[in-house]
Amino acid sequence: MKNTKPTWKRSRRLHYSLLETGVETKKRDYAPGQHGQDKKKMSEYGKQLAEKQKLRDMYGVNERQFRRLFILASKSSGVTGLEFMRILESRLDNLVYRMGFAPTRKCARQLVNHGHFTVNGKKVDIPSYTCAVNDVIAVAENSKDLKIIKGSLESNGKVIAYVEVNKEKLSGKLTRLPERNELPQDIEEAQIVEYYNRLL
Repeated sequence: MKNTKPTWKRSRRLHYSLLETGVETKKRDYAPGQHGQDKKKMSEYGKQLAEKQKLRDMYGVNERQFRRLFILASKSSGVTGLEFMRILESRLDNLVYRMGFAPTRKCARQLVNHGHFTVNGKKVDIPSYTCAVNDVIAVAENSKDLKIIKGSLESNGKVIAYVEVNKEKLSGKLTRLPERNELPQDIEEAQIVEYYNRLL
């Protein structure tokens, strides 16, 4: 089930910026509501659950998909936590966001859903589509004048090392899989691995 609560409230409840900007928790770094500032000691299970929620909400993935992707990562030969984050990072909606074609992942998801992007020349309207290294993601021909895409590219100052972007051609490429130090540092993926190891 998808979490439909406002992003800012979810960020404050998790004590983590889901937008990766820090703006949601800058003024109030405590949970919303009248008991938001109450300090409670969290159990190990509570910590594991919170880490899982942070990562799941950041990428906007529902629980069923999230668990399926974790199982996929656990079957790989690499380190489960890193492979899991790499799979999430390789989603089409996330790469559209990382390349600067959308200001947020939520917006990127909507743009992909509405058929505004192609992968290797073919229209793909599935946000969860997993891209491979060297896949070319491009704005569809009839979507190149969209203000939201142009405005996002103009305001985007981030340079992500593992993607390549051609602003003139409105296209980009995943050049390699990210290393752990290039992914969100405040996520403790070992806690997420422990959480699912309890269940699976």
